[in-house]
Amino acid sequence: MRAHPDSSTYPIEAIRSDFPILRTTMRGKPLVYLDNGATALKPQVVVDAEVDYLTRISANIHRGVYQLSEEATLRFDEARETVKQFVGGSDGEIVFTKSATEASNLVAFSWGRKLLRAGDEIVTTELEHHANLIPWQQTAAATGAVLRFPPLDEAGRVTAEAVESVLTARTRVVAITGMSNVTGFMPDIRRIADAAHNAGAVLVVDGAQMVSHHPVDVTELDCDFLFFSGHKMCGPTGVGALYGRRSLLEDMDPLIYGGDIIVRVSRESATFKGIPDRFESGTPNVGGVIGFGAAVRYLQSIGMAEIAAHEGELLRYAYRRIRELPEITVYGPAATGEAPASAGGIISFNVGDIHSHDVGAVLDGEGIAVRTGFHCAQPLMRFFGVPGTVRASFYLYNTAADVDRLVDALAEVRRIFS
Repeated sequence: MRAHPDSSTYPIEAIRSDFPILRTTMRGKPLVYLDNGATALKPQVVVDAEVDYLTRISANIHRGVYQLSEEATLRFDEARETVKQFVGGSDGEIVFTKSATEASNLVAFSWGRKLLRAGDEIVTTELEHHANLIPWQQTAAATGAVLRFPPLDEAGRVTAEAVESVLTARTRVVAITGMSNVTGFMPDIRRIADAAHNAGAVLVVDGAQMVSHHPVDVTELDCDFLFFSGHKMCGPTGVGALYGRRSLLEDMDPLIYGGDIIVRVSRESATFKGIPDRFESGTPNVGGVIGFGAAVRYLQSIGMAEIAAHEGELLRYAYRRIRELPEITVYGPAATGEAPASAGGIISFNVGDIHSHDVGAVLDGEGIAVRTGFHCAQPLMRFFGVPGTVRASFYLYNTAADVDRLVDALAEVRRIFS
């Protein structure tokens, strides 16, 4: 079965040829990479962008009046403009970080700890990746704020109505994922934004999965903060980005102090640059940021709507094929029996009572890379009543043949452990 209903409109073979690693093997078998929720593979254009920086420029930014430093600064600034255009926003509203996790901490510490007071309420969910939960737990502990959790439905979804049910006059922030890294469920962010703002709260969205796989415009979402990582969208590791509404960023202090963020330093005090510079202390991952920009341009050349449609086809096919196997438990929206429209290209499941790590080990022997365990989402695992799951996550270069290989290997898992 084809991975897309019209292969002429989605050039899957051309896309796969852009990724050198897909021509390699794992355990002596052709690689099937289904761990895109953890990190994405890198196209040659991203590799070339980093190599070009390292071999032809290799200079620091902002600090040199010589040609190489000026070129590095230009390429760095071009990447920021590319990322800004990718998600929307205005000048000064894109901050580069080392990861989505650092971006989340920047918001929680530099905004949350500065402005929250005892008795204020932080609404978040059991769906969250630890990176969007623990910073708010720590912020609550430091400020005396209170964490509140809307109820999940039987499929592990959080509806806008559920979020609205826990908003009060004391709610100051709503921190929620745009797409679950466990089940692929996508909450109604725009409706949640309206509800949060009506309550006088700020909306923080973990976009690590959503931005990688779906078209995103911060103006349409009306979120106040959105963070995401480069490596989940075909870019290098060690690079992330934070979108922040200008009025909020301007009230925030640096998270890390040091060089390249100051205007003046005396023996007793310092004054800091404006946004976004004040949040980017020290030497950044210059080559990584340049590679991040190349990755975004690559995704733009294909089209995020086209990528999302391709993954939707794969997801529906994967649901059908996996459900052909006995003793498979699927978690999240898939538990309702079909691939919902409000889900991204992730499916989490278990095979009977076989531990997810054991399933992953057998799949590894078949050349198939998946993620196993609790996926940095222990509260959601407790909600489902399991220690972990097997997670297969798709991206722009995956095919229906990859799904077939996965299903065939799961049959082998059942044979081995029967």
